[in-house]
Amino acid sequence: MRAAQPAAAQRPMSPGISDGRTLVPDGVHIMGRSSKDKRDIYYRLAKEEGWRARSAFKLLQLDEEYQLFQGVHRAVDLCAAPGSWSQVLSRKLRSSNETSEVKIVAVDLQAMAPLPGVIQIQGDITKVSTAHEIIRHFKGEPADLVVCDGAPDVTGLHDIDEYIQAQLLLAALNITTHVLRTGGTFVAKIFRGKDVTLLYSQLKIFFQEVTCAKPRSSRNSSIEAFVVCQGYSPPEGYKPNMSNPLLDHCYDVDFNQLEGPNRVIVPFLACGDLSAYDSDKTYPLQLDTGKEYNYVPPNQPPIRPPYQEACFLKKNNLLAKERPPSPVSTPPATNTSEEDDASSVCEETAIQQLSISS
Repeated sequence: MRAAQPAAAQRPMSPGISDGRTLVPDGVHIMGRSSKDKRDIYYRLAKEEGWRARSAFKLLQLDEEYQLFQGVHRAVDLCAAPGSWSQVLSRKLRSSNETSEVKIVAVDLQAMAPLPGVIQIQGDITKVSTAHEIIRHFKGEPADLVVCDGAPDVTGLHDIDEYIQAQLLLAALNITTHVLRTGGTFVAKIFRGKDVTLLYSQLKIFFQEVTCAKPRSSRNSSIEAFVVCQGYSPPEGYKPNMSNPLLDHCYDVDFNQLEGPNRVIVPFLACGDLSAYDSDKTYPLQLDTGKEYNYVPPNQPPIRPPYQEACFLKKNNLLAKERPPSPVSTPPATNTSEEDDASSVCEETAIQQLSISS
């Protein structure tokens, strides 16, 4: 179903988005690849502007609200793949500062395509060796800014997803205590669940200001949000240690025993221009009158996607297909069954050989 075309005067502009998009005329039937473009406005704009993922707009809108990049010369991007946040850091920091003064380090377990001005580390954020390697690239100096857009593969079970995301956030916080300078800033993704006050209390131990922010490009239907932690100030005598159990409820006994209305209220801010595009709304491809739409492929496809083998089998028509049940009145003969078994063995052997060769 095609959404109504907004008037040109009412068309909103998103931060960092340039005008002049080319789209198909109203009434043209769009099939195939373009259907995804029509579904998500930020997905389409990310491809047009050269971002690797739509999540780039989230960091741009957070920066618009909090001025995250002011005075930043050393930045770390944790869980960086596919690299959209590293792209934002590279474009913003390298354009506003001398290139020689800016250093950006991206860390992820997965391989990531190269980016200009970004040093990549393929490592584990729960290992102290990764923290030492980050500091080594900064020549012994701590980072000014640490960002983390990492999230687990969601299961649909909200309690499990929120718990795993909380563990990932605390792992990012732990390595941040090794590499962030006093007064620095930490930004990370969070799932706003029932235990968000516990995470907030743990973050408040290390930062003077902690805010839960929701960018305009983050869907309202999602529990995703971002914690913006400013003014890094660890407790006196605190020594970073990767073995610290960050969920042991022992940081502040009096605070963690508060219940009901006595629990602290986490500050929440909807950041980003509210007149920008709505991430939950479906927009037509026809945004500018009289301009033809040109499909733009993704800026950087996955290097080794887990579905690579399935795509190969589908492309070569090798996916297993269930045979329809035989009629009860005419059961198959014995020799036909034997031929089917032999055929199945041949198909399985061919698939295994193709899988190995690919």
